[in-house]
Amino acid sequence: MPLELSKPVIAIVGPTASGKSDVAQLVAQSVGGAVVSADSMQIYRGMDIGTGKVLPGERLVQHYGIDLVDPGEPYSAALFQEYARTCFAMLDDLGEVSVLCGGTGFYVRAAIDEYDFPRGEQVGNKLRDELNAFARDRGAHALWARLRDVDPASASIIPENDVKRVVRAFELIEEGTTYASQKERLASIPQAVPCLLFGLAVDPDILRERIDARVDRMVENGLVQEVEGLLEAGFRRGVTAPQAIGYKEIVSYLDGERSLDDAVSCIKTATHRYAKRQRTWFRKDKRIAWIDADDFDADAIAGRVVDLARASLRQQGTSSAKCQAKPAR
Repeated sequence: MPLELSKPVIAIVGPTASGKSDVAQLVAQSVGGAVVSADSMQIYRGMDIGTGKVLPGERLVQHYGIDLVDPGEPYSAALFQEYARTCFAMLDDLGEVSVLCGGTGFYVRAAIDEYDFPRGEQVGNKLRDELNAFARDRGAHALWARLRDVDPASASIIPENDVKRVVRAFELIEEGTTYASQKERLASIPQAVPCLLFGLAVDPDILRERIDARVDRMVENGLVQEVEGLLEAGFRRGVTAPQAIGYKEIVSYLDGERSLDDAVSCIKTATHRYAKRQRTWFRKDKRIAWIDADDFDADAIAGRVVDLARASLRQQGTSSAKCQAKPAR
């Protein structure tokens, strides 16, 4: 159902290590608002260093969408949709602008587009529990092979080790549709929330260097110790999930299965691949206005976003939604 706002959401998207977090909070500071994180891993408490969270002492504005659940606790795009729109409405009532920031493309689209999630997308159902138990007992490939037998089209577009999406595909089958058809439908879903989308474009070679440097900083800043603490707290299942890049590799090091250098190299490789998938996802969305972020200057890029947002609103004649600048703090 469409959400009416007096001020449109400003979305800052792009691949990991493109500088989204720094730009987003500078934009929020400039227009008088708050950041709503659209990152499927930053929702987990205690997973701070490896997910690149803006830590409390570094926040220039209020942040939402961070530390919502414990590692391994079920969460979904449907729950994020409800959460994000509640934040949008609350901030709008306060006269503030929502700055949606994230690299999880499906979370971004769930937040702003008219995506009607079927029942199975909600957290907690018997079929999901049974399939996850099957994957734990028999392995991810065995579960994927079951999907291939009943829905080869969906299996062909889901990685074999992506248990979460394989399980989702089975849930959709039970509801009379398929993952493949849902994904195709996603491309034509109308927008439900007024939003201006901006993407940070970084040359792949430059981004690769930034990712490598970022991973090295994570290790220097205590990623190994963070993972040790999460394991001691009983969150092994959460930090070894397939999507937990940076965590599962360190767990394998702590378990004595590989050296630290090898674990770090694997994190970098996995992150390069993830960034490529992010670029592919966002490049398909023609609503996004791309800003060159090769020569990264967060203040200059944030200023460019604000200028483009105001120009867009003027073109639309949306005088009631103009962003009012605030002095920098």
